[in-house]
Amino acid sequence: MTKPMLLILAVAVTFCFVLAAGCTTSPVNDQGSENRQSCQDSISPCQKLSPVPGVSINGTPIQYADVNGVRLAYREFGSGEPLLMLNGFGATMDSFYNESFLGILATRYHVYIYDHRGMGYSSDNNATPTMSLYADDAAGLMSALGYDSMNVYGASMGSSIGQQLVIDHPGNVRKLILESATYDVRIPETKLLFDLIRLAALDPSQTAGVHREAEANLVWNGTWNGLSGINKSVMLVVGTNDLFTPQAVSVQMAGQINGSWLVRFKDEPHVGSRFAPVEYGEAALDFLCMNESPPYATV
Repeated sequence: MTKPMLLILAVAVTFCFVLAAGCTTSPVNDQGSENRQSCQDSISPCQKLSPVPGVSINGTPIQYADVNGVRLAYREFGSGEPLLMLNGFGATMDSFYNESFLGILATRYHVYIYDHRGMGYSSDNNATPTMSLYADDAAGLMSALGYDSMNVYGASMGSSIGQQLVIDHPGNVRKLILESATYDVRIPETKLLFDLIRLAALDPSQTAGVHREAEANLVWNGTWNGLSGINKSVMLVVGTNDLFTPQAVSVQMAGQINGSWLVRFKDEPHVGSRFAPVEYGEAALDFLCMNESPPYATV
């Protein structure tokens, strides 16, 4: 096996390890506090929830919705305005989310998690897998659940789907949070992510759903040219130790999306909401309950 391949596999093992670990640090928010005007019932980013609320993912019934020729499996928590969560690459709703993180979101919002087509409990069909197809599924699920639009939180590959969703179906998105995001997996900054996705695509031990998600990522043309046209409230969230979607990429994206927020969490890795659920959850609530976006983004 070549040295580059060994390096990729070593980092992949590390990635899998940190998904099972946890840590907590304080966020670094690039928006000045003087520009933040929270609604009265929001939770302050400095206020710690005690005890930290949680949900039971496996203890919550699975429901199904027919969308675009497939049956998507979903779970729901809490009440209030709807918030649709978008999973990362190769993930299912059973394993992707920190239950405390979801519990914090569910204190203010009606949170929906679901399996992408071909993953977990969701079915698939013969449609060619593309990022736009996954975005169409997200929009179709909103309609099937009785909503014209939702707030959206996408992490990792879910953030790519979220970008495609707001570009292809802007009317379906209220506010958008992009965690551990990239506008294209083929840029130099995300070479490690690209290599891992390519390995997954060639790995015969992976499921058909993972192969199809890999295919969609590898043929995706990205969203760079469409970012400047997004006119929704957007917050980008990234950990400063994210090796797969480094913070420099989120800085670039924040510069392209007018009025966007950029929140960087010190020392957190890829999909840091799994490791610092309170900090990430409170930051999300603070952003979602704002009446307006801040007038500028400091990057």
